[in-house]
Amino acid sequence: MSRTPLRLYMSMSLDGYITGPDDRPGQELGRGGGRLFNWLDDRMSEGINGQVYAEACSTGAVISGHRTFELAGRWNGDHHDGVPIHVLTHTIDPADEPPGSAKFYSDVNACANEAREAAGGRGVLVHGAGAARALLAAGQLDELELHLVPVLLGDGRRLFEPAGLGHIELEPVRRLEGRDVTHLRYRVVPPIPPDPRTPIGERPAA
Repeated sequence: MSRTPLRLYMSMSLDGYITGPDDRPGQELGRGGGRLFNWLDDRMSEGINGQVYAEACSTGAVISGHRTFELAGRWNGDHHDGVPIHVLTHTIDPADEPPGSAKFYSDVNACANEAREAAGGRGVLVHGAGAARALLAAGQLDELELHLVPVLLGDGRRLFEPAGLGHIELEPVRRLEGRDVTHLRYRVVPPIPPDPRTPIGERPAA
């Protein structure tokens, strides 16, 4: 990969939920959503789960959606090791000064480009379904690291609600079996631009 990768890290149930129902302040993971993060009990181990957690913490910058940022208590301004935190939001309140290394962005491309630069050659960790969808739509998300947990939550917040993103191909990169979780990494395959010599009516749908 020629550019610094923006990589989404997300725990997800087998039926596609990233929280249980009714996620809100005081119940940030929704009802029963904590089940998706039991694998983090092994985060300091020498096994697969510890390896994946260490990889996430070796990233040089963070991009987060605004909602995720707020539900996480703004990470008190430090997600890990003081790396810059780039928060995507629809509108920026000039009176709202985010803590620590955090900064608000309303422009998806500016957020992605500055996060790559700030990461200093390391990867960029992406948090939040809204941020993932916005980055995908802009062609900025490079990889997905999905921590697939063997549970059916039945309800909650999905990672990819219908959002008009269209058809997106993913290339499997690796599969790691940890205790109580399967870590799946995919590369986002860029769409192939149509051959301008092909008549419009014969070009494949985007």
